[in-house]
Amino acid sequence: MFASSEAFERAAQLRRELEAHNYAYYVLDAPTVPDAEYDRLFRELEALEAKYPELATPDSPTRRVGGAPMPELRPVRHKVPMLSIRTETDTSNGGIVAFDTRVRNALGLGETDPAVEYAGELKFDGLAISLRYEDGVLVSGATRGDGETGEDVTHNVRTIRQIPLRLKGDAPAVIEVRGEIYMRRDEFDKLNARQLAAGEKVFVNPRNAAAGAVRQLDPRIAAKRPLSFFAYGLGEVGDWKMPGTHAGLLDALAAFGFPVCELRVLAQGVEGLKAFHDRIAALRDSLPYDIDGVVYKVNRFDLQRELGFVTREPRWAVAHKYPAQEEITELLGIEVQVGRTGALTPVARLKPVFVGGVTVTNATLHNEEEIQRKGILIGDHVIVRRAGDVIPQVVAAIVERRTGMERAFVMPTSCPVCGSHVDKAEDEAVARCTGGLFCPAQRKQALLHFAGRRAMDIEGLGDKLVDQLVEAGIVKTPADLYKLGVLALANLQRMAEKSAANLLAAIEKSRHTTLARFIFALGIRNVGEATAKDLARHFGSLDRVMDASVEQLLEVPDVGPIVAESIAAFFAEAHNREVIEQLRAAGVTWEEGAPAARVAGGLSGKVFVLTGTLPTMSREDAKALIEARGGKVSGSVSKKTDYVVAGAEAGSKLAKAQELGVAILDEAGLLQLIEAE
Repeated sequence: MFASSEAFERAAQLRRELEAHNYAYYVLDAPTVPDAEYDRLFRELEALEAKYPELATPDSPTRRVGGAPMPELRPVRHKVPMLSIRTETDTSNGGIVAFDTRVRNALGLGETDPAVEYAGELKFDGLAISLRYEDGVLVSGATRGDGETGEDVTHNVRTIRQIPLRLKGDAPAVIEVRGEIYMRRDEFDKLNARQLAAGEKVFVNPRNAAAGAVRQLDPRIAAKRPLSFFAYGLGEVGDWKMPGTHAGLLDALAAFGFPVCELRVLAQGVEGLKAFHDRIAALRDSLPYDIDGVVYKVNRFDLQRELGFVTREPRWAVAHKYPAQEEITELLGIEVQVGRTGALTPVARLKPVFVGGVTVTNATLHNEEEIQRKGILIGDHVIVRRAGDVIPQVVAAIVERRTGMERAFVMPTSCPVCGSHVDKAEDEAVARCTGGLFCPAQRKQALLHFAGRRAMDIEGLGDKLVDQLVEAGIVKTPADLYKLGVLALANLQRMAEKSAANLLAAIEKSRHTTLARFIFALGIRNVGEATAKDLARHFGSLDRVMDASVEQLLEVPDVGPIVAESIAAFFAEAHNREVIEQLRAAGVTWEEGAPAARVAGGLSGKVFVLTGTLPTMSREDAKALIEARGGKVSGSVSKKTDYVVAGAEAGSKLAKAQELGVAILDEAGLLQLIEAE
């Protein structure tokens, strides 16, 4: 079969596009399309050249080299826990600097001391496994599970040809080798093609296919899956003269017959790690398997022991992820959502696209200025990225693909929900509906906020019920909740008599609350739970808060000009004061008292951060205990933090405290501090 003129033209076009993208990426360092788009073009050209060999030219780009265990499986208790390592959230080179700084500080190294030697490896996107050998023979294989207990999958790991059933050389009597089971991309594609041809389900990604095979009860299924393995560490080990470095260990594992990834380096300090990180980033899309980052480990085992662990994470290692995957899709339209505070947020409606492991149909555009800054038009082909693998974002428009039919987005001057005027302050990027509680969109969110667990705590008042109450015109303000009766609720969908009675009981229970909860429940812009508590402490009564000037509000700890203006503006609105009076008339009460002096205690002025699980009290209990004695509980650790109270499973906050030299207490230490006040 000979290629048609259309095939020749398409192949030539693909070669030109790929070379242009290569030049932009490798020479200009200014990529014009996401990696996934490049891969699609590359694969299309490969397919054409494979089908029509006469299309292949010497200069073709294709010639370049560029949890919890399953109950069905027997649980296995790891002799040495399979701990996870910390993930560096900064995907830039700043993450490398932060890790090296932590290591050097912990080792007491100064600026004139030599660079720390690290082992750099790939972070495979597969399934972690522990292989146990006794007298050189494979006796068991277990998944990570929850780190302490995994699943026995020996019957499946035996089918993986890269895993040796007997070790080479003089192996120790007992050795547990840790590594990753994965599936190559080309093998994954072949597997999905077979699945599709057989009319069976296709797999989402290679990791899911590999994990599903390993955790099957039937080893014949695993045997049919093209699984691979890389070794990278140890668990329990018997009498054996171990190498003194991680790099030496990997060489020893290779000598025993294990496949060890060749893309590993010994790096000296920050500059060495940067070079490794950048090198792997350039290779990432050409690798035959999926990775989602790289891993850095202090190479010397004696230094690893000196550095030790932070709870369940080693101080001597870190995983450094690359930015999220990107895809191209079409921007079908832009809709405007109205939030609880009246903020108008443009949302991109996208032609469905699979990116970062999920199908994305919409993405945030933040505000009108952001749309203009990125030059995005409705109808554009756009690059979509899942920022942090969670929130889809529109990164940029592909200007070259415009047809002239695209149109600009204009923020509406009237609220799309209630028709009220839309206002935009000069110092803000966000436009807001001025309808307040009159706006159904704000009304629903305001009611949900008012009933929230940390506000008035009205159990049973959820999204669907609030939708019905508002849309039926039964509830227009929070005060209307206290006028509800069984008859009104009985007419709502899915509202049985018992459910109605339970809801009314919860509403009745909420009639008496604290001043701080009530202030928070009002939904004042920029006033969170902590600020509401500060206001309650400082003023002692709601009337004093309502009548306070901006200057008086600025006297409250941690209340700045923006927050003070928001509070003053809220109480300056007549309809807000009217709602409060309606709530009072409905019998809603709250505790009031004298201004700030009454709450001064032995912890006054001290800032605490809670992390992990405490032995006998919840975080809420500990927080209440601290605040009752004048202390303040913050959500993040900084130089202003006085104490970090750490329990089991404490994470990055504990590490940050140790890095900053903040005092660390356990539950007993906290109680002792309180008793000593």
